[in-house]
Amino acid sequence: MRLLHTSDWHLGRSFHRVSLLEAQAVFLDHLVTAVREHDVDAVLVAGDVYDRAVPPLAAVELFDRAIHGLAEAGVPTVMISGNHDSARRLGVGAGLIERAGIHLRTDPAGCGTPMVLRDAHGEVAFYGLPYLEPALVRDALGAEKAGHEAVLSAAMDRVRADLAGRPAGTRSVVLAHAFVAGGEPSDSERDITLGGVAAVPAGVFDGVDYVALGHLHGCQTLTERVRYSGSPLAYSFSETRHRKTMWLVDLGPSGEITAERLACPVPRPLARIRGPLEALLEDPALAAHEEAWVEATLTDPVRPADAMARIAARFPHTLSLVFDPERRDEDPLVSYAQRLRGRSDQQIAEDFVAHVRGGGPDERERTVLRGAFEDVRIDETVREGAR
Repeated sequence: MRLLHTSDWHLGRSFHRVSLLEAQAVFLDHLVTAVREHDVDAVLVAGDVYDRAVPPLAAVELFDRAIHGLAEAGVPTVMISGNHDSARRLGVGAGLIERAGIHLRTDPAGCGTPMVLRDAHGEVAFYGLPYLEPALVRDALGAEKAGHEAVLSAAMDRVRADLAGRPAGTRSVVLAHAFVAGGEPSDSERDITLGGVAAVPAGVFDGVDYVALGHLHGCQTLTERVRYSGSPLAYSFSETRHRKTMWLVDLGPSGEITAERLACPVPRPLARIRGPLEALLEDPALAAHEEAWVEATLTDPVRPADAMARIAARFPHTLSLVFDPERRDEDPLVSYAQRLRGRSDQQIAEDFVAHVRGGGPDERERTVLRGAFEDVRIDETVREGAR
């Protein structure tokens, strides 16, 4: 059975205030064309269909166009909600849409209920695990505690229990939206950290033939059977080196996996350039980036006058201008930035407590701080979903 694995469309998202709606429309048309040209048997969309819980009308129209195109191609599609989606909104009309072959999986309670397809070698069960916010789904899934690994493990227990009751030789595919250990993040994914632990081990998914992951925007192979497709478009300059693709996966008679990457259309290349302004304006080696979307980092010790206008004269598609003057190691601004680099909100808060009173927080105070950060993030998630 041939599968096409994609995720993280983020319909409605812009790139540094540049609308990507046209590029997203081109990708969706490309997706439907690829389904036809490669004789795909099922499409897997592993979450973050939209960029916001309440997407703009233009993004909803793109989604409508996509599902009509997939339905007309006659290829079943399994689609889950991600952490950017409002699960309840995306799932509206799921029962009716399913009649057209578009299987929306947005309710955590349905984790153990698959969509089943059959080929010449038997049945394949497709399980959709929407993004699972631990504090909100712990009780519904019967998880031991409110953590990403705990709720995903509870969901996978339901998957394995259902599989155990199916005919021997039934192959299985799981769609999930999560941060799995070993994956490499970029700057454009929303943080899903809970209690300082966001990543779950790939072993959570043991026992199934293929795991189609969403959330991280770079295409990645964690194991032969556990893969991220990545986003079809770049949504931050941290993705400059990404090659945007989808996975074309062949699932063999006994669950064997072969996979190849299908390239996605690129609206415009990305480039990061760095150096003193005059050097960037004169360096002939940078000519290749003159038509790219550019992030320029200026290292001049003093901010140059009219820097954006001057850099845009050579690189007209410059979208981001960063000022990062080269400083001596003893410069207090350098040491402060180094202290903050790579530290979590929790760690920064604990450092602040230690600074103002001469001693760090005890374990009880750390728990209070951790709970406060978690409550704020969960409250934001709930409010977004209720809008």
